[in-house]
Amino acid sequence: MRTGIKTCTFAMTHFCVAFSVAWLLTGSWVVGGLIALVEPAVNTLAYLIHEHLWESRGKSGSRSSRLVAGCAC
Repeated sequence: MRTGIKTCTFAMTHFCVAFSVAWLLTGSWVVGGLIALVEPAVNTLAYLIHEHLWESRGKSGSRSSRLVAGCAC
């Protein structure tokens, strides 16, 4: 439940930031809106997957857990 709420607040923040940056760079509300819809949606999905991988990291010795644990980033 906490991951879902955290993901939603991250998504809302990201949508606002993406719109603001795109609008400031282009001066277009339409371009700002389109970028704010597409990029954060994809990034939020990636974040959700990232969070689930981190949550499962300590729960099992699965291959994905070892891959996350061995990541140097």
